[in-house]
Amino acid sequence: MMGYFGQQLPIWMLSTSMVPFNNLKFIGFSDLACCTQLPNGLCQLPNLQFLQVSRAPCIKHVGTGFVQATTASFPRLNTLRLFDMVEWGEWEWEEQVQAMRRLEELVLSKCRLRHVPPGLASNASSLKMLSLLHIKQLSNIESFPSVVELFVNDCPDLERITNLPNLQKLTIYNCPKLKVLEHIASLERLVVKDYTMEKLPEYMRDIKARHLQLFCRLWLLSAVAAGQSGTEWDKFSHMEHVKAYAGDGDNQRKWYVLYMRGDNCKLDSNISNSTIFEETLSPSMVDAQGFDSLYKVRRSTLSYVCSLVRIPFFEDMTAREPTFVDGRVLSLQDRVAVALRVLNSGDSPVTVGSSLGVNESTVSLVTQVFVEAMCDRAMHHCSWPGSTKMEKIKHKFDKIHGLPNCCGVVHTYHITFGSQNPDHEENDVVLMQAIVDSDMRLMEFWFGGDLLESIEKYAWLNGGKVKLSDGSEVGEYIIGDAGYPLRPWLLTRYQLENGLSLSESKVEFNRRHSAATAVAGRSLTRLKDTWKWLQGEGWHPNNRRVMNRIVGACCMLHNIVIDLEGDEGASMPSGQEDIYAEKAWKLADEDAVRVRDALSQHLIGSEVHTMAAEEEEEAVAAVAICSGDGNKEEEARQ
Repeated sequence: MMGYFGQQLPIWMLSTSMVPFNNLKFIGFSDLACCTQLPNGLCQLPNLQFLQVSRAPCIKHVGTGFVQATTASFPRLNTLRLFDMVEWGEWEWEEQVQAMRRLEELVLSKCRLRHVPPGLASNASSLKMLSLLHIKQLSNIESFPSVVELFVNDCPDLERITNLPNLQKLTIYNCPKLKVLEHIASLERLVVKDYTMEKLPEYMRDIKARHLQLFCRLWLLSAVAAGQSGTEWDKFSHMEHVKAYAGDGDNQRKWYVLYMRGDNCKLDSNISNSTIFEETLSPSMVDAQGFDSLYKVRRSTLSYVCSLVRIPFFEDMTAREPTFVDGRVLSLQDRVAVALRVLNSGDSPVTVGSSLGVNESTVSLVTQVFVEAMCDRAMHHCSWPGSTKMEKIKHKFDKIHGLPNCCGVVHTYHITFGSQNPDHEENDVVLMQAIVDSDMRLMEFWFGGDLLESIEKYAWLNGGKVKLSDGSEVGEYIIGDAGYPLRPWLLTRYQLENGLSLSESKVEFNRRHSAATAVAGRSLTRLKDTWKWLQGEGWHPNNRRVMNRIVGACCMLHNIVIDLEGDEGASMPSGQEDIYAEKAWKLADEDAVRVRDALSQHLIGSEVHTMAAEEEEEAVAAVAICSGDGNKEEEARQ
């Protein structure tokens, strides 16, 4: 039955009385777009051997009617396959209800089940093959005494597989949370495929399987190839036969490791030992300026960045080994240093290569690999903070600027690059929106204009509210300039209306707002001063995606330096901002106006003395002292 659009299947399929199709052996349903339940009457078909349901998106619950207690249900069913029931989250089947006693093969795919029902495990005494595919919420598989072969694919929440005493073959694809694999004493063959894992699972130490077949990333395969000197030896050396592979493009077995325990632990591989990284920086990479001056980071920061990109660089190196012009192979630190030099100098690959003794093509290649690796493995340095870290950020905004519950400053950056067109007809511009904290970190950045939509969609500003002096409450919010719309969670400055002057409370709010938003300008100044590639005067790729990813890598490095090297430069003076609002939003909802008004009244009423105000007074006093005029000091204070 294909493409049935009814909400209910035909009556004869739902009937609990004996149906006339006693000789029916095979039934298949597909594309049941509106059907809300599986048929109850099928369980009574005496000769039904094969049942398949594919693509039934409206079925959420399979109740007790599917397997009935009044009689032995599905007495001859041999194969049951349930595919693409994407909303199915509950299957009721009590242990005492006998059904499917002859079931040998069960396949469940793309549903929302958290576990299989107790009745299935206890009654399907003939079940030999069990396949569980793309079940995102599945957490455990246990107590299937008759199962001989288990195939699990893409079950990201699966944590336990236990008590399968007759299991002989276990295939596991992409189950990263699986930690417990026990009471499977009969296991002969284990197949594991996961191209993201960087270490073999710990459960392998206790597995007594004779054969292991592994499909993994090249980094992990190299650790296996290291044998007894490697970190993974104890997890596989007790198995009789091991075949491990890493792929390249369409060839899933380009790199291999073959191991036989019975042949004096013989290990064969086509991964060369020469691919092991040297971690040290070559002396030729540092000139008279010194390391910190040349690369704009400390050596300890370089080591940390290397730890982030080590695996992608290693996997790239097996295909090509970048060298200096004199033939020496670049170490990991050499490669990272080359990329850092490109980004912090803004010079072309030709210029950088000439200064470091590396060919132009090598500089470009190494920088490309570095940028991709940073964007894939360092994004957590530019992600929205958790609740604990956010509380510290809010505390700083309150302490420095007297803005309670403020989570950051949103700002739009226009990063302009000189045209590479021979006629210089137009420049390339990268538009980036970012939210900046009080230490000038870019907590989140977005290319284009979708950041505000993401804030609402993902409910980032959902922390606790703060009670103000008048008893009202204000939730978490960010602040921005006039180019942004006024929202309850996005507060902008007050604007003059009809030429009337602002009240004292509104003036005070604007003062603190301006002092806080200035951090975004300082952040951009520091970002572009450190990573001069962003100044856009030198070389840059023509590909927009590559440009965005290089900008993103610079943002991550910006945050890493702040995190690892302290807040040096956090008080640097604000330069002339080159960011201008393209348009002023005229509309503001009433809740946003109320929140801003309540906050401004709180600020003027609470008489909070902020660190920013103290610094301002000290600066004014210093000017007056230098001029030798106490009256000017008093006037300036006023």
